[in-house]
Amino acid sequence: MPARRSKSEKRDAAQPPRRDPYDLLGVSRNSTDQEIKCAYRKMALKYHPDKNANDPKAADMFKEVTFSYNILSDPDKRQQYDSAGFDAVELESQDLELDLSSLGAVNTMFAAIFSKLGVPIKTTVSATVLEEALNGAVTVHPLPLGQPISKKVEKQCAHFYSITITEEEARAGLVCRVQSPEKSKFKLLYFDQEENGGLNLALQEDSTKTGKVTSAGMFFLGFPVYRLDQANSLAATKDPDATFFKKLDGFQQCEITELKPGMHVFAVYGDNFFKSASYTIQALCAAPFPEETNQLRAVESQILTKRAELSKFESEYREVLAQFTEMTNRYNQEMKEIDELLKQRNDIHALYTSGAPLHRIISKSKSRAPPKESKEEAKDKRGSRWDRVKKKKWYNIHLKVEKRKPCQ
Repeated sequence: MPARRSKSEKRDAAQPPRRDPYDLLGVSRNSTDQEIKCAYRKMALKYHPDKNANDPKAADMFKEVTFSYNILSDPDKRQQYDSAGFDAVELESQDLELDLSSLGAVNTMFAAIFSKLGVPIKTTVSATVLEEALNGAVTVHPLPLGQPISKKVEKQCAHFYSITITEEEARAGLVCRVQSPEKSKFKLLYFDQEENGGLNLALQEDSTKTGKVTSAGMFFLGFPVYRLDQANSLAATKDPDATFFKKLDGFQQCEITELKPGMHVFAVYGDNFFKSASYTIQALCAAPFPEETNQLRAVESQILTKRAELSKFESEYREVLAQFTEMTNRYNQEMKEIDELLKQRNDIHALYTSGAPLHRIISKSKSRAPPKESKEEAKDKRGSRWDRVKKKKWYNIHLKVEKRKPCQ
């Protein structure tokens, strides 16, 4: 009789074998992060549920493409997969990006609640916006250097801007920043221009809270500039030590470090759950900011050094913390045992006396004491005493009265 298989074994057997992420996305094992990202976005756009509402095969393909990208876009998971395949990757910890435009009202409400509670919710740009940009069906407004523009963009929609720079400005570097005094959620996007006039999403920067505003920025300064992925670095964990040591895990290098002369297209995408996003966008040439550029380069280098040091410091910290915990437990145990021995010592000292030991005298005196009356018995006694008093009436007192003599 064949042996019964567990539910997990049956589920694994029912699932088709996973395909190699590199083969699925059509990239080589030596592909850069930018090449992997571009390949993913093209396939995600092709199989997105919004475009294939009644096609279950397309939905499965979209999930598989997203799963493959989640592995290859994370340096640690990509290294784990390259060394030992799917078995080395923590499948349960795969982060999924939500397209809010494809969620219903109820699911959007729950996502907003979890976001308010501090749970990092990763969202993606709407497939409709990406498709319109890829087909060249978007309106692009010019953004002059040094002139801020303030507007409101509807949720899951985008405003596109073009910035034209000269060769000298390209060498000096370009900075594009967006701020929202109303703390709106948005994404700053950068698009590559295709030969057919379409726009392909190349970079994405999510807004983060900085003081009293939310902001996002892209820095093309000719040297590696890093971005901090808050969702990855501050993943939900109850261990404050782990939160500290993983704080710089999301510090990743931006794929594009410099821009060529010509026109470049940026966009501001409204990422609020229910309302439009207010923002101010501004593009600046970095030539007037040489001191700030040098300071940024130095700080970026120091953060990279700290990230490398944290890994070593964590192992040392964990080892010392384990020793401290062991010593603390031993300290408490030793203190408890010493207190117990001192108590026994005092009790033994008290036994050295010519009379009966004090605790025995107390116990004997307690045994000789008359038993206490119950409340009912005391009440009965009080009642009988009162009855006897009541029988003595004041008018029963015998008074001696002399007879009066009659008046003469």
